[in-house]
Amino acid sequence: MTVPPDPSTWKLPRLRITRDGTWLHEGEEVTHPGILATLWESLRVDAAGHYMEIGPVRVPVEVEDAPFVVVRVEADEGRLTLTLSDLTREPLSPASLRFEADGVPHCRVKGDRFRARLSRAATYQLLQHVEYEAGGKSAVLVVGDRRYPLGDLAGETTLE
Repeated sequence: MTVPPDPSTWKLPRLRITRDGTWLHEGEEVTHPGILATLWESLRVDAAGHYMEIGPVRVPVEVEDAPFVVVRVEADEGRLTLTLSDLTREPLSPASLRFEADGVPHCRVKGDRFRARLSRAATYQLLQHVEYEAGGKSAVLVVGDRRYPLGDLAGETTLE
């Protein structure tokens, strides 16, 4: 009978998600669709950071910015629908939208568990639903017949 190896002796893989949502394993891009699907489905987050569980072992995942990237924003029946880097689709939660200090919008996705960074294309698509007021500093996100104030776009803003 063979005794399984002690998990504490395992060499953990080095996993990283880049700013643009690319998965890297030991510095090499992961491109296989099946492996990518497994990585996305296995991703978890807690107070200690992003990780995957492989049996009894916690494998850390380094995340450059946000683990998910919004690659598309579409108006859909009175709401904005996001397409994420894992190719899933979900409605935008306007209350979770934040503009970081560098002006890049982020929002919460996957049942509010993860942050997502909007790609340049998705940001442009989102801004098609923004109306500007007060000399271009104050803005409102218009979704169907609802209006969500974005506040002063010069710094970090939130939709509360």
